[in-house]
Amino acid sequence: MKLVETANTPLYHKHLSESEIINICKHLVEKNGIRSIERITGHHRDTIGRLLEDMAEHAERMNDYLIENLRLTPFECDEFWSFVKKNKRTLSPAAKISLKKVICGRTHA
Repeated sequence: MKLVETANTPLYHKHLSESEIINICKHLVEKNGIRSIERITGHHRDTIGRLLEDMAEHAERMNDYLIENLRLTPFECDEFWSFVKKNKRTLSPAAKISLKKVICGRTHA
């Protein structure tokens, strides 16, 4: 089982594979309930709830950083994330690696 590189992120010490985390997050984005996701994925609702809390905390910290340190407005943050999501498929391999590092919370190699 391949584990996600999570050192120094809110996902540190999660015992889920990258595909399991992605699958749970996709169900959360689709607004499925935690008990529904539990039935679909086979993961306990407490695990799903903790993952949800950790992901929300990570997103909040990232937006706070963008607003406080880069002086972006909340609207600009929303536009930034929409742009990143839309253009992720067209990035060069080097840019994808850099983006993955930032999304995982690592800013240096």
